[in-house]
Amino acid sequence: MTQSPLNPGDSPLVREALSSVVSRETAPSAPVAASIGYTSGMSEGDWPRPPRRRIITIANQKGGVGKTTTAVNLAAGLSMHGQRVLVVDLDPQGNASTALSVEHRGDIPSVYQVLVEDLPLKEIVSPVPDMPNLYCAPATIGLAGAEIELVSLVAREARLKRALEAYDANELDYILIDCPPSLGLLTVNAMVAAEEVMIPIQCEYYALEGVSQLLQNVELVRVHLNQVLRVSTILLTMYDGRTRLASQVADEVRSHFGDTVLNTVIPRSVRVSEAPSYGQSVLTYDAGSSGAMAYMDAARELAFRGATVAGS
Repeated sequence: MTQSPLNPGDSPLVREALSSVVSRETAPSAPVAASIGYTSGMSEGDWPRPPRRRIITIANQKGGVGKTTTAVNLAAGLSMHGQRVLVVDLDPQGNASTALSVEHRGDIPSVYQVLVEDLPLKEIVSPVPDMPNLYCAPATIGLAGAEIELVSLVAREARLKRALEAYDANELDYILIDCPPSLGLLTVNAMVAAEEVMIPIQCEYYALEGVSQLLQNVELVRVHLNQVLRVSTILLTMYDGRTRLASQVADEVRSHFGDTVLNTVIPRSVRVSEAPSYGQSVLTYDAGSSGAMAYMDAARELAFRGATVAGS
């Protein structure tokens, strides 16, 4: 019987030795590679589209774990291989909008107007420059006050879901929602609107601190507001192969969550940190860097897993 990722326990562990991880830290084991259709020499053309549109909320109330970096670079990787992707920036800091070179000054219509003023989502969605198939719904600093303003609104937890349902998303394959580092109403809106939750976990001390609370919130949303919600993906980030701690943390995460964890591991990379300052994903900023190759492999793995399990 397959164990739910929401209730990690003592079932047989799915572990992979990370000690042999090379510079890319990304190649899946042979059995997993076969199951997801992964081959190291596969064509770099279009990847298979999911059977139906996937809405994935990228959440972790702990800051600095790579939520925005993951949202931007997975979206870029998917779009570069024929997937049609919308990034919804739900973080008042607007870092995803910055990284995608989408204007998000305070006077620009943004997700704030969509949530609080019922502005149609189509009025704010912008194409990402030089990235066909990639679009962004930007965030502005106004979202910082949305948590308070949403409290008095009708169906406050489902405002984003309603906006997405009214948006003509027939041409989209993925909607990735970048959440703020909190478990407030913005994150709840993201969970109610999505079917999947992706949790980035950094390979550092205290990595699992707060994850249990996040999982409890996911379960509460599932029970009361969105019965199809599930934790579908966990991504290990900021892996430093020079330290024993990183390997230990990765093993611990895999022991709890099994094959919910992507085989791809994102290494620490200066290029990943530099790219947003140029308004780019790391995939366009330095495609040959270890971070870019890792995120491309993560996007590939996400796409091939989704081609077989989405909607199942």
